[in-house]
Amino acid sequence: MNTAQTQATQDIHAFTEQARDAIYQAIFSRRDVRGQFLPTPVPDSVLSRILTAAHYAPSVGFMQPWNFVVVQSGAVKQRIHDAFAVAHAEAADMFEGDKRNTYRQLKLEGILESPLGICITCDRERTGPVVVGRTHMKTMDLYSSVCAVQNLWLAARAEGLGVGWVSIFNQSALQQALGIPKRITPIAYLCVGYVSHFYAKPELETAGWLPRLPIEELVYFDQWGQHDDRQALIGHLRRDQAEAQETANLALMQSR
Repeated sequence: MNTAQTQATQDIHAFTEQARDAIYQAIFSRRDVRGQFLPTPVPDSVLSRILTAAHYAPSVGFMQPWNFVVVQSGAVKQRIHDAFAVAHAEAADMFEGDKRNTYRQLKLEGILESPLGICITCDRERTGPVVVGRTHMKTMDLYSSVCAVQNLWLAARAEGLGVGWVSIFNQSALQQALGIPKRITPIAYLCVGYVSHFYAKPELETAGWLPRLPIEELVYFDQWGQHDDRQALIGHLRRDQAEAQETANLALMQSR
């Protein structure tokens, strides 16, 4: 196949430039939202779109192991927040020195402030004990539900919604707060709603908790740990990571 034929084949399946830019903007400007939620209700039409996007995530053996618990009740949110508070206090004691003090000052959830909570779960028994693609890697069903989380998160960002993933729970306490059976695994509790603003960088990066790792240091060639700075790909990675932050900065400026 010559170069012209290759390009023609790519163009048939590629999105338009405008559509591609929108997808990358959603990816690069997505943030874990904690403290910027507004009380504005999320219309059912919007909620339906982001849940449908989540339901169209890939899943091992097409088992679709997810369920979506939509939390609107203030009383239920309070139970969930109480479960978070216990785990949050326990987590603080796991850090030492300055990290412990910094941790205690971080805003790590918006359970009560967000108009909606969505818990995405995984039913590991949904299609029986033998699942195509999970015969040897048993955790693939869990990863499938994580894909549903990511789909919802990106769709929400495109809709102007913020999402915050709260993971600081004792699993049994979250299950009890939501009436989730023991055999069902909670994957993510998501705080969802419109926000006053998005940050240009993740809050933990801005707070100095950890930096963004250079992507070129994370890519190996052919074998684990094998770097090769002579590869043309490395230059592309460095440029694209810089452009990704520029995209996030531009999205922030446009939203003001």
